[in-house]
Amino acid sequence: MTTATPIQVHHLLAALDHLAPFSLAEEWDNVGLLVGNPNAFVGSILLGLDPCLSLLDEAISLGVTTVITHHPCIFHPLTTILTTTPAGRFLEKALKHHMNIIACHTNLDNAVSGVSDALALALGLTDLTPLRPEAITERGATGMGRIGSFANPLPAATFLDRLLQILQLPSIQIAGTIPEQISIVALCGGSGSELAETARDKGADIYLSAEIKHSTACWAEESGFCVIDGTHYGTEQPVIPFLHRQLQALATRNNWPLALLVSQTEKRPLHYYHKNICNNTFI
Repeated sequence: MTTATPIQVHHLLAALDHLAPFSLAEEWDNVGLLVGNPNAFVGSILLGLDPCLSLLDEAISLGVTTVITHHPCIFHPLTTILTTTPAGRFLEKALKHHMNIIACHTNLDNAVSGVSDALALALGLTDLTPLRPEAITERGATGMGRIGSFANPLPAATFLDRLLQILQLPSIQIAGTIPEQISIVALCGGSGSELAETARDKGADIYLSAEIKHSTACWAEESGFCVIDGTHYGTEQPVIPFLHRQLQALATRNNWPLALLVSQTEKRPLHYYHKNICNNTFI
């Protein structure tokens, strides 16, 4: 009978560095262990997109002391920690409860099997390559965004219905002309407005990202190229269960006694207001 191997935070960091090397992070980013003790033992992990107080409360209620988020809890250099602010309260609570907070941000954006891969695979795209390649590694090509194709072209309505389901959205913003049939899709999970022209030049029928700039939308309209804003939360959320599966497989191979959990309380910060004749509703 094989004995389970207890792991410490630094073992987890090494595993994450293999899945999404921290060296792939953009220079302006802040990734890795941002709060905590690299020598602390890890029995359970909670995965979430955003370092919000509600995520910490969920972790505490579950007895979890290690949290992995996509967005970093410390982004810009700190000159003060004011516990009257959400960021200050987050750090205060994390330290009070001896939490380990790890961020995998643009390293997970750029990695093989990262943010954009998770979104592309959820949509059913194949033959994926980076939209803005960076390097070739033993695990594959790294870089921002992905471009891929459907095995069989999808009618526009079928594609949009599938997209709304995956993004968990009631509606979506589109600029430019929607093709009747969609074969090649370029995308970038999170904020990727600047890659729209690259997507068009590489032969994509549609470009999907988030936080599409007004100027980019105007360019799409005048170019006749379809650009879709799937929201930041919507286009990045698929990576959390995706990362969960990768870590679960790694824990199984290494016989790590880990309970890996995905946040059940996290939700998009923006809501949709629908007005109709009968009533007004928020979704």
